[in-house]
Amino acid sequence: MFGNRNRRKALLASAALVGGALLMTACQDTDGSVDSGAAQSSSSSADAGSPSASEDADSDAPSDGPSDAASDAPASGASDEPTASPSAGSSSGSGSNGSGAGQVCGANDLSWSTRSESQAGGYILVMAKAKSGITCVLPAALPTVAFGSDGTEAGPVEQAVGQQITLSGGTVAYAGVNPRTTNTGGGKELDSIILAVGNDDPDPVSLKVGTITVDKPVVTNWHTAPKDAVPFS
Repeated sequence: MFGNRNRRKALLASAALVGGALLMTACQDTDGSVDSGAAQSSSSSADAGSPSASEDADSDAPSDGPSDAASDAPASGASDEPTASPSAGSSSGSGSNGSGAGQVCGANDLSWSTRSESQAGGYILVMAKAKSGITCVLPAALPTVAFGSDGTEAGPVEQAVGQQITLSGGTVAYAGVNPRTTNTGGGKELDSIILAVGNDDPDPVSLKVGTITVDKPVVTNWHTAPKDAVPFS
């Protein structure tokens, strides 16, 4: 009887061992299949995500399309072009070297020369004509004639002013200057005179005339004939 009991115990123990082994084997298979599935799922996710990463990289790349080229193109060159042409020279006269008829002459609009004459006790004949291409007017006023560093000015010989003279081409205007109207033996020795068209002329000229004695000088108006410019006192 005891022998049968021992045999049952041995069979039960064997059955228990076999069942445990089968159970462990089943667990190992189950764990393996789970791990394999997770790995496959992870691989699939990575594969599925790779196109998206490629698209992101492409979207960050600079575009070479027409719109970018247009935006990088330089702006129209019109704004870089000069907007104003150089201004022309003034033609307002009084030393401007303009050529418009009717403007007042300036000293630098004229060609000047002098000549010593013997009439009226000796005097200086001043001659003026317009430079090439210039037409201007000598006003009906006394020429401005000065002497020396102190600027001694010649007074009028004539009682009235003359007529205005338009200078152009070969037209010449004449004025007579007597540097000395006294007989006292005084005066100062000079060798040049200063000429201007009125006291406001900004560009007077200085002309050499040789050695002269200056004492209470006088000058005529402008004339168109040299015989009319003799400074009789």
